[in-house]
Amino acid sequence: MKVHFIGIGGIGLSALARFLNFDGHEVSGSDMKSSPITRALEEEGIKVFCPQDATNIKDDVDLVIYSAAVTDENPELIEARLKQIRTLSRKEALPIILGDKKNYCVAGAHGKSTTTAMLASILNSTALIGAISKDFGSNFRYVNDLVAFEADESDASFLLSSPYCAIVTNAEPEHMEYYHYDYDKFYESYEKFLSLAKKRVVNGEDKDVQKLKIEDATYLYPSKDIKNLCYTLKDNQPCTKFDLKDLGTFEVWGFGFHMATNASLAILAALNELDVETIRKNLLNYKGIKKRFDIVQSNEKFVVIDDYAHHPTEIEATMKSIELYDNLTNLNKRIVLWQPHKYSRTSDNLEGFKKCFRRCDELVILPLWTIPGEKKIDIDFEKEFASYNPIFADKIIATNGKIELIKDEKIIKSYDEGIFLGVGAGDITYQLRYK
Repeated sequence: MKVHFIGIGGIGLSALARFLNFDGHEVSGSDMKSSPITRALEEEGIKVFCPQDATNIKDDVDLVIYSAAVTDENPELIEARLKQIRTLSRKEALPIILGDKKNYCVAGAHGKSTTTAMLASILNSTALIGAISKDFGSNFRYVNDLVAFEADESDASFLLSSPYCAIVTNAEPEHMEYYHYDYDKFYESYEKFLSLAKKRVVNGEDKDVQKLKIEDATYLYPSKDIKNLCYTLKDNQPCTKFDLKDLGTFEVWGFGFHMATNASLAILAALNELDVETIRKNLLNYKGIKKRFDIVQSNEKFVVIDDYAHHPTEIEATMKSIELYDNLTNLNKRIVLWQPHKYSRTSDNLEGFKKCFRRCDELVILPLWTIPGEKKIDIDFEKEFASYNPIFADKIIATNGKIELIKDEKIIKSYDEGIFLGVGAGDITYQLRYK
């Protein structure tokens, strides 16, 4: 089958493209511009067109799969429909791609990429993740028909992921614009996702999971089931040790109680496949994922960390990890660079954002990163975040051992000491990395 992906440079769609390419299908794709992901796909033998154009849709294409960001005005989508080629959104394509596999599907507002990557390392399975696992250096790996899959609740596509085992890290309301701010509809989608699976593993202490009607699940109660936490540095990398129920001691890459919680959910799910000693050993293969507490440069006095956190709950967890890291390194200064992501998310969670940076010494705010077509909402960042006395910059320039803040094309401040944390889901991840 010849399959063309519109928006192939996205982290989720690229994983599906890689999966079908490995499965023996002839895969092509397009995106608005070249990126590290599109270049990697080309190296793997996938033809990628940049930019998008109607001529990229050839007559012999059997199926076109498009990302959620693609609109009806996209020239390739229009051309495919004119040629009467079957077109499916990413979520509509999931049953075709995952339907005959044994899928361990991880959902939740926070922690699902990390938990999926941990699970893939433990199971040594095929993986489709919305992030790059450092264990195998990609968002995709093919091993067999056992699949660790990051299931997305943002557009209810997790309902089409054919779960054998459904894992829910938490069910905090997010992406409520998709659910038209109907909380009953939102929670019902989680209940449906769980009901589709033969096996279920959930965080029983999450206040939103507690609102769900769930039958016959394995529950994790982190405050009771996780004991004896210990945080250490190994080769300057963060490490968390903990005891889980009566299963003994485990060690996982990363800092924080949330990392132990994510790992525990993955462990409990993996017990459906493996014995506990194999799980304990395989968990050590997990090395973190890119953009999640990702240490992009480090010396004895300056550390730069990139983190995808773009919701107050996620930022709060990352800030706790920074505090632990600071206690072990004694760098004694915490600078946070925040790139707000989407007007709707920033506005909906404004009160949470105003509180979640309280562990930092300095807050730097970049311009809000939005998506095409999003309605603008006026937010007075200077007024709302006045208690932090924030610095407003247009962008940053990273060099070896230094971060410079740029405003109106001038350097307004530079940093070469302390812990410099960047949080956000926009292009901040590229700004933080020096060439």
